[in-house]
Amino acid sequence: MQQDSPRKKRVTITDVARHAGVSTAAVSKVMRNAYGVSAAMQEKVRASITELDYRPHAAARGMRGRTYTIGVLLDNIRNTFFADILDGVSGELRDSEYTVLIGAAGFGAEAQSKTIRAMADRQMDGMILIAPSVARAEAMALAETTPTVVIGHHDSSDLHDSVVDADGAGAALVVDHLVELGHRDIALVSASGTRTSRWALTPEIVLTNGYAEAMSLHGLADRTRICRTNYSDEGGYKAGMSLLGSENRPTAIMTGADVAALGVWRAAHELGLRVPEDVSIVGYNNTAVADLATVQLTSVDQAGHDMGANAARLLIERVEGKRDRAVQTSMSPRLVVRSSTSAPRA
Repeated sequence: MQQDSPRKKRVTITDVARHAGVSTAAVSKVMRNAYGVSAAMQEKVRASITELDYRPHAAARGMRGRTYTIGVLLDNIRNTFFADILDGVSGELRDSEYTVLIGAAGFGAEAQSKTIRAMADRQMDGMILIAPSVARAEAMALAETTPTVVIGHHDSSDLHDSVVDADGAGAALVVDHLVELGHRDIALVSASGTRTSRWALTPEIVLTNGYAEAMSLHGLADRTRICRTNYSDEGGYKAGMSLLGSENRPTAIMTGADVAALGVWRAAHELGLRVPEDVSIVGYNNTAVADLATVQLTSVDQAGHDMGANAARLLIERVEGKRDRAVQTSMSPRLVVRSSTSAPRA
């Protein structure tokens, strides 16, 4: 029986110093790009690092200062809008030393809290929280010790930066479009409320308020109908079955996420309804799937890539001490009309 080869010993900073013929302090200075290190020293040390394939131990780097890791918390990796945000984050950090680590914690506040604590315990330099379900107090406590950017929630804070979409305006764009087509029975599928989290202005709250206000402006306040669910295919499917299976089904349904809109579409198909002939469906996020030839979903574009890039830029400014004042940036939504919406049948 062939024996396994012994595990290769991890290269240390001492090994690099010995190989380069310099002190460990000199190696540390080169790695930190410290002032006063000569070009010759830089070249010698970096050649040894490359030849030995040396990778600094994250925990050790954390004890000396930074770990050069950024944590991103999200609830559901199946939501393709998060892929757009992550692409923006990664793109912004591509030419830096920072590495992005993702925590997909599910929708529950307890599971998200556990993931946040695990990331903080690993001394990540900064955190990006995408529409977190954890209590606002917990996010504030994190931001007091770790640079933090919150994406989605409109609640401003002196402790963390925020990147948001003008969700109320986005909802109005959808309602205006559907009313112009002739719809009056327009339902909204929104995320479940987080009554105990004490976030006053979550995306779903702002979106719902924008929908209700737009319906009222069109004289349709008595026709507002809101179905709460998780932003997932299954959540959208359940909402679609509830709305489209009712006796007075709506002629149009807008959702707070493309992934939920696809679930509504699946329910419509199962019930024998055609899109858009029997029901118009609108998504939110304008993800890549919305533009697929077989889908062509009307959706609100909130520039997910730009949101991620802005979040990463703001976070690194905080991590590197370039700014200590909190900033909130807002993206302007844009309605992209495709073939999933049309005038209702007479």
